[in-house]
Amino acid sequence: MSIADLPPDLNEFYGSMISMDDPRHAKIRRIVSKAFTPRMLERLVESVQGIADDVADRARRKAEDGDGTIDVVSDFAALIPLEVICDMMGIAREDRAMVLQATNVILSGGDPDLYPDLNDFVTENLQAGANLSDLMNRLAAERLERPTDDLTSALVTTVVDGEQLTHQEIASFFILLCVAGNETTRTAISQGVLALSEHPEQRARWMADPSLTPTAVEEIVRWASPVSWMRRTATQDVELSGHRFRAGDKFLLFYGAANRDPEVFRDPHVFDLARDPNPHVGFGGHGPHFCLGAHLARREIGVAFRTLFDKLPDLEVSGEPDRLKASFINGLKRLPATLTGAR
Repeated sequence: MSIADLPPDLNEFYGSMISMDDPRHAKIRRIVSKAFTPRMLERLVESVQGIADDVADRARRKAEDGDGTIDVVSDFAALIPLEVICDMMGIAREDRAMVLQATNVILSGGDPDLYPDLNDFVTENLQAGANLSDLMNRLAAERLERPTDDLTSALVTTVVDGEQLTHQEIASFFILLCVAGNETTRTAISQGVLALSEHPEQRARWMADPSLTPTAVEEIVRWASPVSWMRRTATQDVELSGHRFRAGDKFLLFYGAANRDPEVFRDPHVFDLARDPNPHVGFGGHGPHFCLGAHLARREIGVAFRTLFDKLPDLEVSGEPDRLKASFINGLKRLPATLTGAR
């Protein structure tokens, strides 16, 4: 597998803080962290249940109005994190279809089934990034004039050590949210539904015992490992585990392998919703790049499955998953399911 550097044109939109070093990374993270106040996070966490209920109700109506089937990805898993992110940033309802379409392009990773001609993907990817960037530049300007209680307002008005985020930095952060925050939660939910279908005893166990939710969420993240890899570059000569590396050498962390390391996890290939301890690296390892939205993502995943059990308990996976053919994302394009009570 070849992991190439990001082309300069794409780096303009996707060069977010996830790929930055200090001191710039520290500056942006301090500003973003200050904007993510406990009050704002708590409000977001409380809103997740309402969003999940609405998404589940729409899925039920679609099945009842049609042939009893839904697609777990597009009708359930993709909508919950997208709605949460749009609510968080203050994205107007009329702009959300564009955000979903642009996010789907970016998350496709150039899947050859979707883009037989890679040039078409690069063109659409650039356009998707430009559309999201334009939206956030416009919204940031509006919030400077008329602040509200959304995250965009907090980002444009927060000052740390005399510095503020530029509109382009806010746009890059929003794209990071769309890709990292949206994709990881979307994939965890859809892969989790598939895993529960393949392990019905675990599904029955969780449905019967809501107190299992905290460990179940961690196991789903470990099992799904939504991001396949992350690359880093050595900044100096170093010896690691008996191997010598030079400055400029590239390192790949494969999350799926790390999350199934037999030296860390007992029975790593067993799907166990009560697994404890569970020191997975699904939200990144400890350190400056640990996921800012981990608490919110855990809440979204837990609420999504409890809502699934309450409102769509008759959901049965009815076909093979259509897996995304991309190296970076361990995603599903489609997962057919039937609501047996709606047929």
